[in-house]
Amino acid sequence: MRSFFTVISLLALSRAAVIPLRRQDANPKLVVAHFMVGNTFPYTLQDWTDDINLATASGLDGFALNVGPDDFQNTQTANAFQAAEAIGPNFKLFFSLDMSVLPCATVDDGAALRARVTNFSSRPNYLQRNGKAFVSTFAGESCTFGQDSVADGWKSQFAQHPDLQGKMEFVPSFFIDPAQFTQFNGVMDGDFNFNSGWPLQVTTDFANGISTNLAGAAPDGANALNKFIGATDTDNQHIQNLAALSGGGAKLTYMAAVSPWFFTHFSPQSFNKNFIFLADQNLYTQRWQNLIDFRDNVDLVEVVTWNDYGESHYIGPIKGALPPGSEVWVNGFPHDAFLDLTKVFATAFKTGQAPVVDKDEIIMYSRPHPANAQAPDATGPPTNFQVTQDAAWAVVMATAPGSVTLSTTATDAQTFDVQAGINKLSIPIAPGGNLHGVLSRNGGTVVELAPPATDFTFNGAPQTFNFNTFVAKAVAA
Repeated sequence: MRSFFTVISLLALSRAAVIPLRRQDANPKLVVAHFMVGNTFPYTLQDWTDDINLATASGLDGFALNVGPDDFQNTQTANAFQAAEAIGPNFKLFFSLDMSVLPCATVDDGAALRARVTNFSSRPNYLQRNGKAFVSTFAGESCTFGQDSVADGWKSQFAQHPDLQGKMEFVPSFFIDPAQFTQFNGVMDGDFNFNSGWPLQVTTDFANGISTNLAGAAPDGANALNKFIGATDTDNQHIQNLAALSGGGAKLTYMAAVSPWFFTHFSPQSFNKNFIFLADQNLYTQRWQNLIDFRDNVDLVEVVTWNDYGESHYIGPIKGALPPGSEVWVNGFPHDAFLDLTKVFATAFKTGQAPVVDKDEIIMYSRPHPANAQAPDATGPPTNFQVTQDAAWAVVMATAPGSVTLSTTATDAQTFDVQAGINKLSIPIAPGGNLHGVLSRNGGTVVELAPPATDFTFNGAPQTFNFNTFVAKAVAA
């Protein structure tokens, strides 16, 4: 395939720079993670305690509990609150009502949804903003609750129903054209832009449409697509339409998304989802940097996700009950190292200061096989696989200037000068390649990353298509 990205990118963020504050807000900025309660069937109270402690240590302020209709999810929601309350008052929980699976066609469905919120919204760890319980959704743009329209359904049976009216800040993620926000006057107190974490417009057809611009010398060709990585264009669109919804009244809440990856590979006989969103060019780091620059316009950031293994965008440990079939592309592909980046960037977003690096660290990650690999996999390759690059990506967090050498074989080493702060790098990877990185300073090795080949080797002949990523880290002693 044509490589759409040909430039190794480098970004160093100064530790001393301060991002100016332009707008004061009575509510603190928060960073939370989307949490799939549906994957917690075997969870114990200790599992919840461990996750909350790990999330807190990683700079997160709470979990957005994605909940569906299963009875066990009510039980696990109660366990989540019990664990959070035992730890202390600071870690917050709130509902992200999964309207792709929760029933919402009748008045009774609305009553059940309200009851789910009111059963927990007075708990001490439930997130409150402006003195109201914060509630979000995943989808819901087709729900009528037995009324004549979606807007009327959400208004009469949820947002303006006496059970919740004046008691809730409702910030849903409706998958609609933002120009339609004005239809939801009296419903939406804000918007969660779930899909803002990925450059959704970068599809195979899109890339082919501008491929004539990629034939020239770098960096022009790479820039044709790189500008979409982590961009805030969709954030601006949503914020502008929230302003139209408010009609010049009180500012409405905006929650942005950030995500490290996206790959799902369920067959037509299963969930019938087999596609990727582009996450190359160190998307997670770039999106965070852009959100920090854009922070005056963003009230909350939601990391998508803590544990959605089926879509490969988890940053937490692999545990619980994985969606059936996803074990093939999840087991053996840890993402925990993304938590270290989360802590640095979440802190910067909340404080308004540039990311502060206090330990030297190398994070490297890569897909396990070439984009054009062939496999005896009846499901076939995921949609849009052609836009991916065969590369090993690296983020180097350096406490001082130094030199980094990256390699995937004994003969392809490349050396880069890095600055204090966060540095983004990449090198090509080919079948048989491994991950190796060394940070040197003053003639000595500061930190070395070298996961064993048994954990990761770039495979030229996979048995199944896997566009998930293996993530490794090494931290200076």
